[in-house]
Amino acid sequence: MNNKVNEHLKQLIREAVQKSIQDKSFDSKEIPAVILTTPKNPEHGHLSTNIALQLAGFLKINPRQIANLIVQEIDKKNETIIKKIEVAGAGFINIYLKSTVLHQVLNEIMIKGEHFGCSDIGKGERIMIEFVSVNPTGPLHVGHGKCAAVGDALAKILKAAGYKVTTEYYINDHGKQMDILGESVLARYRELLGEEIEFPENGYQGEYIGSLAKDIKEEYQEQFSDKDVLANIQFFKEYARKKILQDIRDDLNTFGVEFDNWFSEESLYISNKVQPVIEQLLKEKYVYRHKGALWLKAAEFGDEKDRVVIRENGEPTYFASDIAYHDDKYKRGFKTLIDIWGADHHGYIKRMKAAIKALGYNPDSFQALLVQFVTLIKEGKIVGMSTRGGKFVTLKNLLEEVGKDVARYFFLMHSHDSHTEFDLDIAKSQSMENPVFYIQYAYARICSIIKKGKLNDIVLDDKIKEEINLELLNKKEELELIKKLANFRKVVEKSAINWKPHMVASYLHELAAEFHKYYTEYKVISEDKNLSGARLYLVHCVKIVLENALSLLGIKAPEKM
Repeated sequence: MNNKVNEHLKQLIREAVQKSIQDKSFDSKEIPAVILTTPKNPEHGHLSTNIALQLAGFLKINPRQIANLIVQEIDKKNETIIKKIEVAGAGFINIYLKSTVLHQVLNEIMIKGEHFGCSDIGKGERIMIEFVSVNPTGPLHVGHGKCAAVGDALAKILKAAGYKVTTEYYINDHGKQMDILGESVLARYRELLGEEIEFPENGYQGEYIGSLAKDIKEEYQEQFSDKDVLANIQFFKEYARKKILQDIRDDLNTFGVEFDNWFSEESLYISNKVQPVIEQLLKEKYVYRHKGALWLKAAEFGDEKDRVVIRENGEPTYFASDIAYHDDKYKRGFKTLIDIWGADHHGYIKRMKAAIKALGYNPDSFQALLVQFVTLIKEGKIVGMSTRGGKFVTLKNLLEEVGKDVARYFFLMHSHDSHTEFDLDIAKSQSMENPVFYIQYAYARICSIIKKGKLNDIVLDDKIKEEINLELLNKKEELELIKKLANFRKVVEKSAINWKPHMVASYLHELAAEFHKYYTEYKVISEDKNLSGARLYLVHCVKIVLENALSLLGIKAPEKM
């Protein structure tokens, strides 16, 4: 329902509570916030509230008795927007609105257009979302794709809810793994020169390493055949870093994911941001020396044990970089930090929160969303996910196989913290079994209806909009469809508050289902031009909301299928 109607009903309920409860010990200031929800069963009304159950606890009065008193007070007002109000179950209050209120939703959708569903609940709060952040030592795989889809959709949803969001990719380009990358490519390069080499222990084995070596040989020939190993490793490391990072950028761009910032871990050391943070913690006695190393008193701040930040040899740990990096985020003015990690990072959350608390920030302002694993299914069997070249292991392979829109929706249609079974056969099918096809076909079908309307001289110009009689939209399926449209903003807000993009994905499928059901039952364009105009107005509103919801998930709304 639109915000004005919701706020009006909430105020009506608050006033009814104040007038109907006569207990002298009751202070009207203690009235809890009135929460209006949309019942899953349409027979239970358009809106429902549990205010009587909330009051019953401290008033020590039967909730149904309280609910009856509230309903009696509201009935006295003869509200023009309420068709019926009644008590149900243990004390719920169900509200049935007049159809004119529902019809106002359609006008609101038409007026707001692409902005319908947006709100200002975020009030401009600055949020940083860091996601993907894969080491530039290899290509993105399907698990990274799920993280990318979740992070990008969440950013779009939070922006729609009024938050000021910045997205960032943290490039882990400092440390031993980068040296191993350089050594691995150099070894393959020397093999191409015909040398007998011993491949580095723990070296990177993927085919992409050989491809990088081949590219270097084609461009530089035998220039690096000398024995200056350290200088060669530095060159090969930097060459591979740039090339892999560019491939990561290209894959993300193909996937429709663009970051506001790319932040290099190496830059923390170049700008000397790590050491001052460690020294600050040392000064405040949150870091101590033990056996030549420096340890954060992480256990003191809720972690399972203390953690090394500077090794005995003086080298900072990855944790030291992460502490400095998150300190830098706060110093840039972000109030909330959201990191999206793979499920295998669950043990890292407590230590990161401990570090944030030691730095003097509120640990609750930092949240890590753990994205569960992805299993690819083909012909009923699990597809091998070996990093040594399984056919669909990389995100690039997956996008070539099913396309951006399908991949994004399949990653988003269930909660990020649940395991994803990605059925490639369904994903590739052009049938109603494929949820992406099902949703996009609803949009394309509406575009076709609008074109048919034009052929029948029914065009939604300003003049016709003024003459449309929305009272003609009185079928049960029409009113249910309008209710579903009215609920869109609430879905976006709930998705933003709970950081759950799948709520928008689920809503999309439900809205498409409502439309397909309606279209099967009723003709939109018929010989009755007045009815056709009203129904065209309705489906045009469905089109707007479908497009807005798809946009939040980064999925196209095609006019033809």
